[in-house]
Amino acid sequence: MTSLRDRKRERTRRALVEAATELFETRGYDETTVADIAAAAEIGTRTFFSYFASKEEVLFPEADARIAAAVEAVATRTPGETPAEVLVRTLTDLGPAADEMLGRTAALRLRLTATVPAVRGRGLQLQLDAQREIARHLRDAFPDQLDEVSAGALVGAFIGAVTGALQAILDRPGALDGDPAAMREDLKAATKVALRPWTQAE
Repeated sequence: MTSLRDRKRERTRRALVEAATELFETRGYDETTVADIAAAAEIGTRTFFSYFASKEEVLFPEADARIAAAVEAVATRTPGETPAEVLVRTLTDLGPAADEMLGRTAALRLRLTATVPAVRGRGLQLQLDAQREIARHLRDAFPDQLDEVSAGALVGAFIGAVTGALQAILDRPGALDGDPAAMREDLKAATKVALRPWTQAE
């Protein structure tokens, strides 16, 4: 059970993400300020910074949750489960963070990553941080199968597969009007295909 304070913080955080997404789409990323986002979410500018460090950070609201889900998947691995299977299971265990990966903010994030250096830079940094963190846990969990290099390669392949599949899914005409459950299944199936050589090698 979450506390009332936690629920209120989550509502405010969600309001900031929604406000930023709306403003970036209608006004433009460079033309939108932190003050604009805070005002649209009906909070003060100083309060904004207790939720996000910068306006580009708002475009990656579930980054920490995705890393936590991967680490949890590794920690709860079952006997006989391979490293690649553990990573694919992460896509099932993401919970609300999975919906964010396939929603309006995600589609906007992909577009801005291609055109805004600050967003691209932040996305790359978060991706590298995630790869290192997940690879470390995976290597420690499977010391007989993975060393530092192979764990890094496997996690890199996983994140690359997810990123590529998301791009293709969200580029489909009318993607945001599609069935989220079906989109999640497409993502998981595509990632399984991409990681098949790893599974066969194990």
